Amino acid sequence: MNIAIIGAGSWGTALSLVLADSGHDVRMWARETEVAIHINEHHRNPSYLSDIVLPDKVSCFNEIAHTLEAADIILFATPSHVLRSIAQLVLPYVTKDQLVVSVVKGIENETFFTMTQVLKDVLSDVVPEDHIGTLYGPSHAEEVAMRKPTAVVVAAYSNSTAKSIQALFTSPMFRVYMNRDVIGVEVAGSIKNIMAIAAGIAVGAGFGDNAIAAMVTRGLQEMKRLGMRLGASQDTFSGLAGIGDLVVTCTSEHSRNRYVGERIGRGESLQKITAHMNQVAEGVKTTRSVYGWAQKLQVEMPITESVFKVLFEGLDPKEGVYSLMTREQKEEILF
Repeated sequence: MNIAIIGAGSWGTALSLVLADSGHDVRMWARETEVAIHINEHHRNPSYLSDIVLPDKVSCFNEIAHTLEAADIILFATPSHVLRSIAQLVLPYVTKDQLVVSVVKGIENETFFTMTQVLKDVLSDVVPEDHIGTLYGPSHAEEVAMRKPTAVVVAAYSNSTAKSIQALFTSPMFRVYMNRDVIGVEVAGSIKNIMAIAAGIAVGAGFGDNAIAAMVTRGLQEMKRLGMRLGASQDTFSGLAGIGDLVVTCTSEHSRNRYVGERIGRGESLQKITAHMNQVAEGVKTTRSVYGWAQKLQVEMPITESVFKVLFEGLDPKEGVYSLMTREQKEEILF
């Protein structure tokens, strides 16, 4: 297959290796001309995962038209806040026969759309809904690029598309399961980034493993609460996109969102932290989206609310944790 990857960040780069290892021809699109030239000449991405040698089957372009030439599959691997604008750039070159896959995690601020909903909104005149799918799960790019064992889940609006994407990505070190619950997979995989910020805040503020365990467990309930309000299946949150991704993002040294939370917990400002980061911590923007979404739907999400107030309203991180610990006593309801 010919695969076009829109986005040459760490995740797009790692997946280019997975796909090339499976025998596919991969063309990546990078915003920066110098990145594309470097990848083609040296088989390394100079900005992300620069220690990883990319196979000969991976090439890179700065022009979207060249990237999409003869593509069977279009894979979007951009930051969530630019997905809509980049999808609009891609639109003139898309055909109705292509499959579109999102590996973007986040919720759009203005619309509260998930990433496949953004793609449907932009590409609907050309791409049928049942040609769109998404890939989520506990999958740090660093480990995927090192060919360490990873399991993820693909969700799509049709079984045939899900099976095609599953077959496309499956390799000995990259196992792919199928799921039809698109909204549940995307909600879970987006909200877990908020919980990773919360876990990082707890670490940075000097709290222990007990606090992280509480964040993970109660964070899972918040994911379920919003997801099920939107029609998701409860079972999805017990799977790879739910508890699997939640655990790895809240506990791993590779987690950008936990890293942001740790520094905030130590008293640093969000502006200072993000100004010096090469990669995007999706949970920051997703916190704003999900908090607004929960308010609109009247869904109780106390951890999300606390993270929002710490990030955007100046609440002291330790006060945020204290407010969670001193809430009204309740029965543990696990749906």
